[in-house]
Amino acid sequence: MSVNDQAAVRFNKVSYANDGHQILKNITGWFPKGRITTLVGPSGAGKTSLFKLCNSLTSPTSGDIYIGDKKIESYDPVELRRMVGMALQNATMIGGTVMKNLALPLELQGKELPVETAEELVKVVGLDESFLERDTRDLSGGQRQKVSIARTLVNRPEILLLDEITSALDRVSQQDIEDLIVRINQKYGTTMIWITHNLQQAFNVGDYTWVMMDGELIEAGESSILEHSKKERVQRFVKGQVE
Repeated sequence: MSVNDQAAVRFNKVSYANDGHQILKNITGWFPKGRITTLVGPSGAGKTSLFKLCNSLTSPTSGDIYIGDKKIESYDPVELRRMVGMALQNATMIGGTVMKNLALPLELQGKELPVETAEELVKVVGLDESFLERDTRDLSGGQRQKVSIARTLVNRPEILLLDEITSALDRVSQQDIEDLIVRINQKYGTTMIWITHNLQQAFNVGDYTWVMMDGELIEAGESSILEHSKKERVQRFVKGQVE
């Protein structure tokens, strides 16, 4: 990773255990500010657990996590989760219109979402303004994911955590979401950290990539490591030879 990059999120010797089970082991590494970092590894590698540490849904057993230059525990949890947004695979919607869903983050803060802002957000994610009055039950999988991302953008997060957001979509919709994430990154300078099982996606979209296995960070660097890694474990993973 470039020496010119600043760290948006930094882990220093972070471990995490749950019910006596060691899930993350001595993770040291960082995610560059304003870039897209893809996070890959076999199932059970600890990727989602690492995400939950990034916005204090869980806390590390040991080690330190920094958001910018401040320790994560120094942030108010509510403010932290506005700063560090998350979009998930299932794109859960509440009943009602797209507008109602977009308004939810501000409604929870006792505020209203201006219609002009909602119109801007649906345009950013590639939907027409008319979608604001659409019932979310009538949306396709790709459209639901776009609305989910737009809803996350309501709080203008500095960091966006993306957990397998295209894994349930067809190839055309996947490409659409990939293009969208790149556009958002370029438009807002949002730091993106994206868990994906699709190695081609990780290579195509990511500026950088983390490879995790068995709760450990095995390798991190430019996404070209997926093609040129000198580490045998990474080579085996890329070839589909899961340990």
